Amino acid sequence: MNHSKETGKVFGESNPKANSSRRGLHGLHLVAVTVVLAALAPVIGFASSVAPELHEHLKRIARFAKPSPMVTVPAGWFVMGTNRKDDDPFGFATQYDDTEFPARRIWLDTFAIDQYEVSLGEFLAFLDQAGLPVSAELQKLIWHLISVHYIPDQVLAPWPALYVTWQEAVAFCQAQGKRLPTEAEWEKAARGTDGRIFPWGDTPPTDAIAVFGAYHVHEIPLVAAVDSYPEGRSPYQVHHLAGNVAEWVNDWLGADYYPIMPERNPHGPKSGRYKSVRGGSWKSRPRMLRAATRGGAFPEQREATIGFRCAMSISSARAEESNGQDHLPR
Repeated sequence: MNHSKETGKVFGESNPKANSSRRGLHGLHLVAVTVVLAALAPVIGFASSVAPELHEHLKRIARFAKPSPMVTVPAGWFVMGTNRKDDDPFGFATQYDDTEFPARRIWLDTFAIDQYEVSLGEFLAFLDQAGLPVSAELQKLIWHLISVHYIPDQVLAPWPALYVTWQEAVAFCQAQGKRLPTEAEWEKAARGTDGRIFPWGDTPPTDAIAVFGAYHVHEIPLVAAVDSYPEGRSPYQVHHLAGNVAEWVNDWLGADYYPIMPERNPHGPKSGRYKSVRGGSWKSRPRMLRAATRGGAFPEQREATIGFRCAMSISSARAEESNGQDHLPR
């Protein structure tokens, strides 16, 4: 599988020039976060890395941040991947490519996952508290939205975080005592136990249930608030697992991994070149929104189409305490 094919799978109409240039245990969280943050960038500080006229806006956006509630996905089997289908090449039940082969019956232990994507406000608050710089891409975007489009800070706060590298997503989740979901966890949260094509079912996506297929001449992300579009929720009531922003997961992308992955709690290949990205984005074609469609990107890559959400392992004792009331499929 070549890189251009993979990035095309995730980003759809991504910028060719840009692409060519960029070719738990709680007791361990503090140590892990320190190591990851040290690898990200020199700690030059949120304030000192931002122009004064932008700094106060970023602070206000961060102050509007609201953490996502988490929903519990019970332990059990689900179908991951797709069996080859050649009689309907344009149908949504047909595989996007051969990295989805074959459909496998997979067991996952109980886990929790953020109901919403991590918001821009949450991400900026994390960067500020950690003393990490705001990327030039994100600074430029926010300043443009504020100074040209006059979008208020409180409107930007619930946007999904974007222009986030995989390393930054890992560090954010670890700082919250969480982690990125595995690719299997992400897919189960999206399609449930009935093997549905999209998070909401098997019907094709529309503008009423997902954010996709958009285009802006200046590459302004046409996204929605992370807690919006309830009609597009998954069986576990998780929002925006199709469209809005595609999402980093923890696994390396293995093109031939599905036939050999373990049937219980797979964690992906041990190494790779690209990290898996799931769900499609505001720019994506409808086929990218399928729950089984896979894509990947370099871990250090920043895109206006990629964000993330966090997950957490749950012990059987804690799962019993929830008594099955945390957003079971309905």
